[in-house]
Amino acid sequence: MKSIEEKLWNYIDGTCTAAERAAIDLLLVDNEEYQQTYLELLALNREIAGMELEEPSMAFTYKVMENIRAEHARQPLKTHINNNIIKFIGGFFIITITAILIMVLASINWSAAGQVSVPAFTIPDLSGIINNWIFKAFMFFDVVLLLFVVDGFLRKRILYKQA
Repeated sequence: MKSIEEKLWNYIDGTCTAAERAAIDLLLVDNEEYQQTYLELLALNREIAGMELEEPSMAFTYKVMENIRAEHARQPLKTHINNNIIKFIGGFFIITITAILIMVLASINWSAAGQVSVPAFTIPDLSGIINNWIFKAFMFFDVVLLLFVVDGFLRKRILYKQA
């Protein structure tokens, strides 16, 4: 349900339907609260209509537009990379490599005389898990990621040539 002010503003602006206009006419005759609110809104509408808006100077507009251009030139929106994501990915790989290195060093037989023997390491059979579709999806993701990296590199190179 619309509030009194909304109904009266629609009435004053002439955007209400004929049925709403007739209902508001009846309310203005009968209801004192509607009459008081209508007079206040009508006075406010007259004040607003009588105001002349000042336009900002051309120098102000030019300075604002130059500040916007300079802001976009310093840090384009599309090429902003969150450093926390890069740190997270780097940390993940460092932890993974460290874990593999510790696992390999722990499985070496250090007590062998004269020679260090490294146990045979077999890769588990993943043919049931990794099928042709998953491999193609992984390769597609890698190619798209490579294209993003190359695009970023070329954009930076072009920007440095222009500067």
